[in-house]
Amino acid sequence: MKHLLICAAAIAAATSATAESWDMPTPYGDSTFHTQNISQFADDVRAATDGGLDITVHSAGSLFPHAEIKGAVRNRQVPIGEFFLSRLSNEDLAFGLDSQPFVATSYDDARKLWSVQRPVVTELLAEQGLVPLFSVPWPAQGLYTTGEIATVDDLNGLRFRAYNAALEEFATLAGAAPVQIEASNIPQAFATGQVAAMITSPSTGVNSTAWDFLTHYTPINAWVPKNIVVVNQRMFDGLDAETQAAVLAAAEAAETRGWEMSAAEAKSKTEELAKNGITVYEPSSELSEGLQGIGQTMLTNWKTNASDSAKAILGAYTNQ
Repeated sequence: MKHLLICAAAIAAATSATAESWDMPTPYGDSTFHTQNISQFADDVRAATDGGLDITVHSAGSLFPHAEIKGAVRNRQVPIGEFFLSRLSNEDLAFGLDSQPFVATSYDDARKLWSVQRPVVTELLAEQGLVPLFSVPWPAQGLYTTGEIATVDDLNGLRFRAYNAALEEFATLAGAAPVQIEASNIPQAFATGQVAAMITSPSTGVNSTAWDFLTHYTPINAWVPKNIVVVNQRMFDGLDAETQAAVLAAAEAAETRGWEMSAAEAKSKTEELAKNGITVYEPSSELSEGLQGIGQTMLTNWKTNASDSAKAILGAYTNQ
């Protein structure tokens, strides 16, 4: 009996010595489908490795603010993290093509764009010691306001919530005043008058209970932006081959599952907005034309400033 206990203790000690525990910061709350998908990814890795790699998800910016997550992974403060891909547009516009208005406005188009964007993003991140594991889109972005918006002129002067440089430019071209607000701070920003309108997904609209401070939503399908999960290359290389394979397999499953979850969200969350009193209406032809015009102006500006890599993505996408 004593011998068996000693053997059990030795096995437990060996397992403990080889187990890895990773902290994973994410910017969005537990009710967000992105976070739910990542939690399943962590569970899948844990199960596939028999606990050899245990990933703890720290949601809603609780470990690092959104703006610091990528840097924290790069500097090995944490091995892995999630962030909104187009936040990196200031580094290279290749990161933000999915947030350019009316370039890719459906899931089919978004998949085509990601197929040509991913190799370039992978190369750019590799220069910083980062490896993309998977990327999942938000539902197409819609317009939230108090009152119906008939034309772009109706946006003039409104304080407009922004979450990246492209949306700042979009708001400015529409005559609105952009204000950078993280998703978790949306209700407070509207309650205090920091902002009066926003473009975001049906998911974020529901998660922020938009019906408490807005009355109208129109699915303008402006763009289909993505979140991305990255891992530090050195930390990943430190895993044994079987664990690496388990992480990559779980990542592939998470990307497939995440795209499916996003598509389901687009329908269900739009319905939930309506059930809670938000007026959901189709954009007028005048509004659509005005927004398309802003998109064309932005794309012209984008081409002027884009790197060769970024332009190559756009060329490959448009020639598919």
